[in-house]
Amino acid sequence: MEKKLHPKYQIGDVVFLKTDTDQYHRIVTAICIRVTGVQYELGFGHSSSWHYDIEITKDKDILKKILSD
Repeated sequence: MEKKLHPKYQIGDVVFLKTDTDQYHRIVTAICIRVTGVQYELGFGHSSSWHYDIEITKDKDILKKILSD
């Protein structure tokens, strides 16, 4: 049985981490399909990190940024 996956985000999308109090934008640079689910590599400056879609949003949380200052 063939299962088709439809990643929520695409390479090149600008996204934010829900838990990032600074709300820096990140860019989806890679998508990896694993047994545990789809993971996205997010680039930020000279670094990158892997995250599941539950950790990511396309909407900047301005309130989180204001409250962290």
